[in-house]
Amino acid sequence: MNFDRRQYLALAGSAATAAIAGCSSSGGDTTTTTEGTTTSSSGGSGGSGTTTEVGMYTENGEYYFDPIGLYVEKGTTVTFVNESGAHTSTSYSEDNDAENRIPSGAETWDSGTLTEEDATFDHAFNTTGTFDYFCIPHKSLEMIGRIVVGEPGGPAEGTMPPDGTVPASEKIVSEKSISYDSFQG
Repeated sequence: MNFDRRQYLALAGSAATAAIAGCSSSGGDTTTTTEGTTTSSSGGSGGSGTTTEVGMYTENGEYYFDPIGLYVEKGTTVTFVNESGAHTSTSYSEDNDAENRIPSGAETWDSGTLTEEDATFDHAFNTTGTFDYFCIPHKSLEMIGRIVVGEPGGPAEGTMPPDGTVPASEKIVSEKSISYDSFQG
């Protein structure tokens, strides 16, 4: 069911992106929380204006982001979707009491705990480089992920996060998206 939903959302997102091409916001950062859904977005222009999804899962005693490795163009908004369980999407950064593993000048993020199924959190990636992130309640269980924006770079490059392993940045760039299952298998 989730696979079909993601396929549909990807197609719908592509159609919506094509329909609104050229529209962008030039405002500042905003965060909005409504019943079970937290949305955060970064203002600014010059980005690709596209969106993509990362699922957050609790299944069979495993806690994970899927895809675990994702490549996006600068300006892409990533929507983190709570598919099951209670999760956060949180950047490895000093603002979040963690080792810095995002590029210099990049915006940090923390979704807060999403507890309802299908709750979402959006973050716009407006800085080129390698971004490692984690789920606060499940970091010790290796619920971590990596996003490469444009090209690899920054403090996360060439090393693994302190709480587990993620795909190498070059592999992410090459494959564009690496599922949790294929990375574990």
